[in-house]
Amino acid sequence: MNIQGLQKLTLLDYPNHTACTIFLGGCDLCCPFCHNAPLIQPTSSGTITPSELFEFLKKRQGLLDGVCISGGEPLLHADLDTLLTEIRNMGYLIKLDTNGTHPDHLNSLLSKSLLDYVAMDIKNSPSKYAQTVGKASFNPAPITESIHILHSASISFEFRTTVVQEFHEISDFVQIGQWIQGASHYYIQSFVDRNGVPTSNLHPYDKETLLQYADTVRPYVKHVELRGI
Repeated sequence: MNIQGLQKLTLLDYPNHTACTIFLGGCDLCCPFCHNAPLIQPTSSGTITPSELFEFLKKRQGLLDGVCISGGEPLLHADLDTLLTEIRNMGYLIKLDTNGTHPDHLNSLLSKSLLDYVAMDIKNSPSKYAQTVGKASFNPAPITESIHILHSASISFEFRTTVVQEFHEISDFVQIGQWIQGASHYYIQSFVDRNGVPTSNLHPYDKETLLQYADTVRPYVKHVELRGI
């Protein structure tokens, strides 16, 4: 298990819960605006061992409600099931962050009752997915399948999009709304430029534009909000 980082306390990552966040290395996408770019192809096999992680979690039992599993893309790891089972056996709630490219693994974790909450990225409208995720050729069919899986799941979930001027326009949000229609929660997040972002000279939109995009999705999704703005 390639554990690249541990945020020992977060009040934001898991809605309505105190949690820690585990960052796993490796991702099958290369989004130009990724804010965790060092995790796409990490240079080390991990900075924290599983035994160190479980020692920390044991000490936090009764103090933290849950554990967020983020990345990178956690569903790349075949041994994720084992990690989540250990965390579940310690009494923690589990939230997964995913890009939706591995619907079979997502479905497997749900069938084993190893997830309590899923946050799935919707990078862009289907027609612009390839350029948005940094792949010359990308079939968004797995994203569609993951959307359907979450709609059928018995747990809470959210969809979210990080918005960048160079990649998003209002017509994309009509398509996104139609794609995730019936979801209970969708969050729009503004791109934040920082050191390490794979592509330079990318820009955020102003709040007024983001609110317009949120209004565009509202006919399709019950709760649409701006996050972190």
